[in-house]
Amino acid sequence: MTSPVEPLVAVVTTDLSAITRGRFVTESKLQKTAATGVGWLQANLSMTPFNSIVDPNPWGSSGDLRLIPDLKARFRTTRTGSATPFDMVAGDIVELDGSAWPGCTRTMLREALADLKAATGLSVVAAFEHEFHVDGGFAPAHSFSFAALRRTDPFAPNLMAALTEAGVAPEVVIAEYGEDQFEVTHEPADALTAADRAVAIREITREVARNFGWRASFAPKTAPTAVGNGVHIHFSFLDDAGKPATYDAAQPGGLSRIAGAFCAGVLRHLPAITAMTAASVSSFYRLKPHSWSSSYTWLADRDREASLRICPTVTIDGRDPARQYNIEYRAADATGNPYLSLAAIIRAGLEGLNAKLPSPPLVTGDPTLMSDAERANLGLVRLPETLPAALDALLADGVVTGWFAPVFVETFVGLKRHEAERLAGLDPVAICDLYRTLY
Repeated sequence: MTSPVEPLVAVVTTDLSAITRGRFVTESKLQKTAATGVGWLQANLSMTPFNSIVDPNPWGSSGDLRLIPDLKARFRTTRTGSATPFDMVAGDIVELDGSAWPGCTRTMLREALADLKAATGLSVVAAFEHEFHVDGGFAPAHSFSFAALRRTDPFAPNLMAALTEAGVAPEVVIAEYGEDQFEVTHEPADALTAADRAVAIREITREVARNFGWRASFAPKTAPTAVGNGVHIHFSFLDDAGKPATYDAAQPGGLSRIAGAFCAGVLRHLPAITAMTAASVSSFYRLKPHSWSSSYTWLADRDREASLRICPTVTIDGRDPARQYNIEYRAADATGNPYLSLAAIIRAGLEGLNAKLPSPPLVTGDPTLMSDAERANLGLVRLPETLPAALDALLADGVVTGWFAPVFVETFVGLKRHEAERLAGLDPVAICDLYRTLY
């Protein structure tokens, strides 16, 4: 009689191409593995989404690291439709002596949160809102319609069941505006947990779709004319006592002075951090005016063209707006590493807090219809329009590059310049089609 197959657990990290990679161990060895981890290497940080390693890179062929699983960040479900459980544990990359490695983005996020806490007493509550396309050969259906979701049945309930069992705490799944486009959200959580959940959502969604014989793609643009897939990063703050600190009814838009200074820092450094949060060639096909994404450095109240959007609150039956109130960062997509994206946002916001910047003005209207003087008066700067331009903006901002080890900046810029150069001879249709298969 054949003995049962022992399940495998993946110990994973998400790289600078936003690809989640790792090593598998048997479930019975996971506790032992948690002590010293599994092997990893420095040059993996220079791995492209095309499964090649940039050459030259700062790391070369020598050196070794360890990838240590964080058992509090384990996502396990039997509901994806696979023969064996989906079982994944997010890990931290460390040196052989256990010390932090400067290329671990999960560590970067943890350190950014610790620095924010030490400087201000604030903790970050976050959530990642994912849009994706499913290539399943479906019959046409209306946007947001009942029929659009039901035509995929039982995809949506299976996805929600898998995410729930895995501990992702999903909130809603909808058929979105774009053709064959969907959206899934999760409950707010502490920022590190939220980034872990973002990774799990992407991988679980892909696996559920694959088991239907379909492909789920989180690419920013599946075609130049397609509706873009964003990853909207929501954030709010709790003070030392655990009370909401983002809302102040007496301030414009309800934005507290602390949250306003944070947003001002994000907007000041937004052109530079866009390279990290929207990190592919096709990302910039999405970041255009009149596309409901973001194109200028502006804050607005419930306007989906803004880069930072104050989200709506509900006061039905006397509900407290302070506990709902949050800001949405919209210049992001799934080609950006979620840990690095959130770390960059937090670092930028902390700069604003340290400098005691005033809250940005709440912009109304269309920046493309404003004069240069009007945009300058409101602090509106056009975001980079290509990946190479975003990398130039990153390197030009010494504050942003100063948040990271020089070798990390060298690796990131080298990786992304290689990506842009590799695709330079392709037209937008071919580029979108390629990213559709990669993400």
